[in-house]
Amino acid sequence: GPGPGRLPAAGGGEEVAVEGGPPDHSYSLSSGTTSEELLRKLNEQRDIIALLEVKMKEMKGSIRRLRLAEAQLREEIREKDRLLHAASAGTRKRHGL
Repeated sequence: GPGPGRLPAAGGGEEVAVEGGPPDHSYSLSSGTTSEELLRKLNEQRDIIALLEVKMKEMKGSIRRLRLAEAQLREEIREKDRLLHAASAGTRKRHGL
């Protein structure tokens, strides 16, 4: 439960510091931290890391798809530019320009 100078946070199990009490960050440890608390914090950090790794893989996949789409769009633009230049060259020839 809350120690001296602390109140339970509105969100649940986290504690928040009140005036006179040290700040409590989920990543900070006090000298009286039990091995059970250490294990819980370690497992929370592992869960966070696992979620971040999944998100990173998803983002890498998205980046790969975006790069492919960009390359396809650039190729379409090049092809349309070639067609426009060929058409304009043909128009100039027909009109004697």
